[in-house]
Amino acid sequence: MVILVVTVLTFIFPAKESVGILLPMLLVGDIFAVTYYRRNVVWKHLISLIPWVLIGIIAGYFVLSQVSSEQLKPLIGIIVLTMIVLQLTRQKFGKRFNQLLPTSLWFVALMGILGGFTTIVGNAAGAVMTIYLLVKGLSKEDFIGTAAWFFLYVNLIKFPFYLQLGLINQASLTFNLWMVPAIIAGVFIGIKILPLIPKKVFGRLVLGLAALGGINLLL
Repeated sequence: MVILVVTVLTFIFPAKESVGILLPMLLVGDIFAVTYYRRNVVWKHLISLIPWVLIGIIAGYFVLSQVSSEQLKPLIGIIVLTMIVLQLTRQKFGKRFNQLLPTSLWFVALMGILGGFTTIVGNAAGAVMTIYLLVKGLSKEDFIGTAAWFFLYVNLIKFPFYLQLGLINQASLTFNLWMVPAIIAGVFIGIKILPLIPKKVFGRLVLGLAALGGINLLL
């Protein structure tokens, strides 16, 4: 779902500003998720990622510091489309896809660096983290809880980087404050409505709209 929001915001705001505007809203959602799933987390899978995620975040920070909003648009488009391809590949091959992926150090390093880079450049590390945790074979609750803690931590780490780059400022935070009631309302509405929507229909709709947005960013 986040990948669709990432795409939509780039059409409403300049690409770089949209990244900073989205982060505080993601943090609000992270806090809700961590509160609900606070006991469902497998720390060893997160700890092994930390050094590699930091490398990816630092690399992404230097990219953000050098590019303009117009230059960032196609980069976000490429990231969005790549994440969609990863997600569709995982859905198509299911368990076979997970079994083909290695569990060696280089795989952890690759997932960590890619996750760190995509999360700071475009808030789009969801597909990377999904693949990483699926390979670990976690239960549904531990999967959600571990992912929630991961995104809370990386989003907190990103916050000072965005401040330094000016992507988060008084104007963006004021906008975020206005959005908090809508975000909270959306959380509770989602809890009620999402179970009524067939999973396949919802997934295809989100990925389809995100793909159209990603292609448009490239154009």
